Amino acid sequence: MNRRAWLFLLSGAAAPLSAQAPPAISLDRLPPRVTLSLGEALSRARVSSPTYRQALNDAGPARWAVRNAYGQLVPQVDVGGSLGYVGSGQSQFGGSLFNQTSPSLTSGYGVQLNMTLNGTVLTGPGAQRANQRAVDADITSAARSLDNDITIQYLITMQATAQTDVSRQQIIRNRDFLELAQARFQVGQGTLLDVRQAEVTHGQSELTALRAEQTENEAKLELLRRMGVELPVPVAELGLTDSFPVTPPQWDLEQLLRMAEDENPALRAASARQDAATWSVRAARSEYLPSLSFNAGWQGFTQEFTNSGLLVDQQTAGAIRNAANCEFQNALIRQLPGGGIPGYDNGGQVPDCRAFAGLDATGQALLPENRALILNQNNVWPFSFVGQPFRASVQVSIPIFTGFSRNLQISRANAQREDAEEALRANRLQVRSAVHARFLEVQTSHRAIAVQEFNQRAAREQLELASERFRLGAGSTLEVSDAQAAIARAEADYVNAVYAYHRAVAELEFAVGRSLR
Repeated sequence: MNRRAWLFLLSGAAAPLSAQAPPAISLDRLPPRVTLSLGEALSRARVSSPTYRQALNDAGPARWAVRNAYGQLVPQVDVGGSLGYVGSGQSQFGGSLFNQTSPSLTSGYGVQLNMTLNGTVLTGPGAQRANQRAVDADITSAARSLDNDITIQYLITMQATAQTDVSRQQIIRNRDFLELAQARFQVGQGTLLDVRQAEVTHGQSELTALRAEQTENEAKLELLRRMGVELPVPVAELGLTDSFPVTPPQWDLEQLLRMAEDENPALRAASARQDAATWSVRAARSEYLPSLSFNAGWQGFTQEFTNSGLLVDQQTAGAIRNAANCEFQNALIRQLPGGGIPGYDNGGQVPDCRAFAGLDATGQALLPENRALILNQNNVWPFSFVGQPFRASVQVSIPIFTGFSRNLQISRANAQREDAEEALRANRLQVRSAVHARFLEVQTSHRAIAVQEFNQRAAREQLELASERFRLGAGSTLEVSDAQAAIARAEADYVNAVYAYHRAVAELEFAVGRSLR
């Protein structure tokens, strides 16, 4: 043996059995502080999912649209009021000049009844009810999609959890293999190369476990995001509690297809949209019908002059003029033969013109009661309304030529209805295809579980044989490492096969539109 070989063996013998290893990861799961079942996840998602709540927001406008359609069959009532100010001066209206000597305050009210009946109004309730049914079907479809989304993500999270357990189990196997290699080296039956190979295998399994934990935590976070909630504790302290047993599929394809025809939410939503499009065609065709309009209303107003003294002065001036005219007529009467008209009043005497004109004894001022009456009549703002006569009108309109706008609307409505029919047919084909494909996937996934279970047993026996050969000195570390990798792949593939089957069943339930388990 040459000098280099001796130096290598001496350095190997003096080397420690294990290099400075990183901190080992925990192999035991801590009890979760928060648990979550699939039913709880579905219920919480119905309350908090932003996507589903957006679909729910369409229900309110749809209900009010139906009420609005029925409300169009009842006269609309408008109540209004006004307050105004008009300054003094001249204004022109209709070629005439009007002079207002005092500013005034105005107010008014109006009650209007309006109603229009035409084809669109008459078909409105049916059309809006059809739209409401379509919106309700869309919400049901959104709820079913949400349930499927949460179920799939719940299964993905459980699959990631199971893969983490598989990786931790692999760490235990590799640790046992490392201890065996170290023991063989210490008694002189193994080499340092065997120890180092076992250390590398053990380190790789720990790295795989760390990545599996990261994948599991990300799956939990994604589940919470789709639910629309945030977790108050670290995500590693969340535990999923549901289990899904593997049972042989015993469904009949034709029965599933019939169930999907009746219960698939997306298909029912497309059917409701087709019904709504049919009502749109009826509404467009009703534009050829006459239109009836009815209007009625009550009105009232007030006007109060702000300068009441000017108003009294105007009335006083008028009364003085009336008294002067009365005195002139009395003078003429006294010139008649006999000094007057017998039996006129007071033994043939004419009345007092001042009192007749509403003036006091001085003849320069109104009587107090007349002055008070004028002031009271002017004190009307803002609520002492003077009512106007009731008015009502009925108008009938028969459309003759509208520039082909009705033809355009009917053509568009027919195109939308035909599009809805084709969309319904496309949805029906898609649903039937999805049900058939998912049915086959369930069958295939269930057979794959049996295959992976056999592979798992074979890999476990391979590991036992390789470990026993290594213990007896007949095998190498490479054989054990290959067996370790084979059992890790077999167990991971078995977990993937099991949850692929559960996801296929969930997708089949989504395609059918109802739970099958």
